[in-house]
Amino acid sequence: MLRYVSIRFLRALVTILAVMTFAFVVLRMSGDPAQIMLGPDVPQDAVDAFRKAWGLDQPLWIQYLAYLKSILTGDFGVSMRDKASAMQLVIERIPATLQLTIPALFLKVVIGIPAGVYAALHRQSAVDRGVILAAIFGFTIPSFVMGLLLVLIFSIMLGLLPSGGYDTWQHGILPTLTMSIGGIGILARFSRSAMIEVMGQPYIRAASAKGMKWQDVVWRHALPNAAVPIVTIVGFMVGTLIAGAVVVESIFSWPGIGRLLVVSVTNRDLAVVQCILLMIAATMVVSNLIVDLLYGWLDPRLRSQSAH
Repeated sequence: MLRYVSIRFLRALVTILAVMTFAFVVLRMSGDPAQIMLGPDVPQDAVDAFRKAWGLDQPLWIQYLAYLKSILTGDFGVSMRDKASAMQLVIERIPATLQLTIPALFLKVVIGIPAGVYAALHRQSAVDRGVILAAIFGFTIPSFVMGLLLVLIFSIMLGLLPSGGYDTWQHGILPTLTMSIGGIGILARFSRSAMIEVMGQPYIRAASAKGMKWQDVVWRHALPNAAVPIVTIVGFMVGTLIAGAVVVESIFSWPGIGRLLVVSVTNRDLAVVQCILLMIAATMVVSNLIVDLLYGWLDPRLRSQSAH
């Protein structure tokens, strides 16, 4: 078990380092922050002074080493736009993002998984076909299209909910629904497929042949064995919570991390963008690491395969 955990942990560190390096290089190749911050009509002397003040006049490898050193000491840089700590700016936006992502994840789990399991247990029924159609509708429509569709129906046509803002709890309903509908469809589809596969296994038929109650067969044998692929999807969704909020927060003018990322990329605010990307990468890596550990707990065979 120790070797299994060590391999996963080392892989997580390598992944975070790769994301940090990729983001660092791409951001500096995508445009000069001095030109964007100061404007096109600023004298060259002012541009050179800006680049020197922020260390942008140094060779790329020197900038990278300085960046790694600052990260290791807990310094995530200063915003070029706000002249404030990049990490502090990001932390201030976390509560707003969590107000959307946590309810959205809750809706995905409590609606998607039961719907998929119920559809699998009533295969070829009208309920099953309805769940499949709803799932396909949910996960094939892009989030920005879904958000605009919800605004059109509930804000413009019916006038029931606000189309954007952050003032009351009603403002969070449409963005939360936008973030959750696609995930509900994905979880329903995967839960249904996993349950159908498990229900066709010999040990399920053997348990039924022994006279075990149908409810016990489902709860004690089918659901635990169908949990592995479902855990994979839930872990992926947890890892992409922040990344998935980028489009939704932009549509609904929600002051979270996603909207801050869009503004920072537009302004080439390097420290803030790097901080957010590092947070997204760390969230995804940690969630995948937890999923790997759950794999080893749910199915001990995976531990032995990893060791070999």
